[in-house]
Amino acid sequence: MLEPQFETALAHRNEPNNTYVSLREIPTRGMIDLRGASGDRKFVAAAKEVLGVELPKAPRSSNSFGDVKALWLSPDQWLIVCARDKAPELTLALQQLLAKSHTLAIDVSDMRSIIRIEGESAREVMMKSGSLDFEDPEFVQGYVRRMRFAEIAALFNIVEANVIDLYVFRSYANYAFEFLLKASRQGSKVGQQS
Repeated sequence: MLEPQFETALAHRNEPNNTYVSLREIPTRGMIDLRGASGDRKFVAAAKEVLGVELPKAPRSSNSFGDVKALWLSPDQWLIVCARDKAPELTLALQQLLAKSHTLAIDVSDMRSIIRIEGESAREVMMKSGSLDFEDPEFVQGYVRRMRFAEIAALFNIVEANVIDLYVFRSYANYAFEFLLKASRQGSKVGQQS
């Protein structure tokens, strides 16, 4: 009998070579949707015990420790990003420790695709997708925000100054990747003469 195998939404794509930024999928990351009251000390302590990282409480921020990163989504919701093979184990540990409280921990690793935009002009490419100003001084390393990316719902995280991870729902991964390809192809750089 054949065993099911995981395949990402962008598994068939190669890293493009005709763009002025690097575009690639990050297929090895797992994701957990974690919900609970940020003011509940027991919940916050339990999450830290399991994840090894403090849940960020400041809007649009993130915290990380090792290969686990907690992205703030709202006052009572975080996206936990970790190694894909670690997500089921962490989810189960959270569910068991938080079983008697009003919380939710669910493995959503197959829900989203992560596309990494990397290079000196990564922010310029992202600005082509919507109305956000990626040159805003608030957009520092660790910054997290939901946005309309080329008319679809998305989430981005500033990993480093010139590295941005874009999270899109799996069903829109090809659309988002195609948009990024066109926005970053050679000759389309803002201010560049063809």
